[in-house]
Amino acid sequence: MGGLRKLAAPFVAPGPSGVAVHTRLKHLTPTDEEVLTLVGAHLGALASRDLKARCRDGLGHDAGSWAVRKREMTPESSARWAGAITKATHDQWALARHCALAHIQSLEAGVRTLRHRLSLPVGEKGMRKAPGGYRSRREWHAKARRLHVLEDRLARERADWEAGTVHVVRGGKRLARARHHLSAARLTEGEWRQRWEAARWFLQADGESGKRFGNETIRIGPDGEVSIRLPVPLAGLANAPHGRYVLTGRVRFAHRGPEWADRVAANRAVAYRIHHDVQRGRWYVTASWTILAAPELPLAAALAEGVIGVDTNADHLAAWRLDVHGNPIGNPRRFFYDLTGTAGHRDAQVRHALTRLLHWAKACGVKAIAVEDLDFTAEKTREKHGRNKRFRKLVSGLPTGRLRTRLVSMADQTGIAVIAVDPAYTSKWGAQHWQKPLTSTTRNTSRHDAAAVAIGRRAQGHPIRRRMAPPRTHQSDGCGHRTVQARPEAPGHEETRPRFPGPRTRSVPPDRRVNAGHQNAQHRSGRSAEHESRQQDSLPLGLQER
Repeated sequence: MGGLRKLAAPFVAPGPSGVAVHTRLKHLTPTDEEVLTLVGAHLGALASRDLKARCRDGLGHDAGSWAVRKREMTPESSARWAGAITKATHDQWALARHCALAHIQSLEAGVRTLRHRLSLPVGEKGMRKAPGGYRSRREWHAKARRLHVLEDRLARERADWEAGTVHVVRGGKRLARARHHLSAARLTEGEWRQRWEAARWFLQADGESGKRFGNETIRIGPDGEVSIRLPVPLAGLANAPHGRYVLTGRVRFAHRGPEWADRVAANRAVAYRIHHDVQRGRWYVTASWTILAAPELPLAAALAEGVIGVDTNADHLAAWRLDVHGNPIGNPRRFFYDLTGTAGHRDAQVRHALTRLLHWAKACGVKAIAVEDLDFTAEKTREKHGRNKRFRKLVSGLPTGRLRTRLVSMADQTGIAVIAVDPAYTSKWGAQHWQKPLTSTTRNTSRHDAAAVAIGRRAQGHPIRRRMAPPRTHQSDGCGHRTVQARPEAPGHEETRPRFPGPRTRSVPPDRRVNAGHQNAQHRSGRSAEHESRQQDSLPLGLQER
């Protein structure tokens, strides 16, 4: 057991720090759509130019250069539009910088793995913690060539990182590459051009607390009226005072509508983003704002009514309810989803599965859901798993980050806490200790169901191993119990029982070695205790008189 890694303690996942609601802009006139198109295209051109200037500055950027960019952009838009564009540019550059660092780390891990495997003899088997050599000389030669490719790529990425160079595509790299593969994307050149231009538009503005309805640039009143502050070159299109254009359509937020209305009525900051779906021919608006983080619920309070352990899989969630003692209650539940198709379809499938899970948890009266704190960023590389494409595809398909983010956000509204546990050995130990005992003639327990039980017990602080029956000699602890009976807070309670010295036969107690050398204490045939003189006790006085 010395090879087992140290397990991290379970913790209550922090709640969301922001809210975003989405709705459709309906009943727009052709004039409204034309104005939105002109404003988005004009501001999008300014945003592209500002992003180019920011990338040119690189690591030499400072607050002064930021102010210069904003000052130069103000005459072509407005002070608030210029502030929104420069802030969005800064955030996009920082995100690209973060992704570049993650890519460098991924390349370093790949190079390190290739060098290790190439240094081993061909055909050598791997260890538990490290992969072995390659299977054939042909594969070794192919991986040697790939090593040179990755080393060259890593050198270029490191040079860009040190120089502060980032690679950003406004509109998305995937859509840009689709221009060269229109037949595979099932698009004509005109359709691609419409999507490309719409993706590069800029129609978003951050909120301002204290201003009317929380936003002076894109304003939405409590009655759903939408008005936009037009840039200076397009001020002639205004149909309202102070260079504003009021849309004919009205908006209504079905989700968190009262909360949004309260913020707007109190003039608290609300950010808006308007975008156009070319494929559907619809306009949408997204409202977002920050919220105060709810006070973190203590772990003991969250587990007061038991817990539901959830095992995340590629096509379903396996869940099982546990009582406060860690015992499974009822039958396991499975919530299926389909992660094929478009991103919108996948996101809807995950939301639907989590909604059913939360409804079941609320019906059971449970206040906590335990999930694994999974992170497969270093586990799905092609250099680590080699030919095991099936496993790489399986791991890549698990919606770990998206599912946990969604679950925390949705559970916050139902009062259910999300507990993250260490994922080490949950599937293995769950199948070893719980799959067979929980299987009956009427219930077929899968490995994933058993893993859900293991996850729930780890969240409660109980060891995953079950309590076994004592030895058959007698139902007591006289012969020593064969399982760990440690408290959850005891160090090493997840480990196996330490081996005590002495015999392990059921007929001999553990303390046999104490009297093993004293043969006279053992009343056996041939021992001196059998041949000692016997002294009969004197008879009672009453019998002696007779």
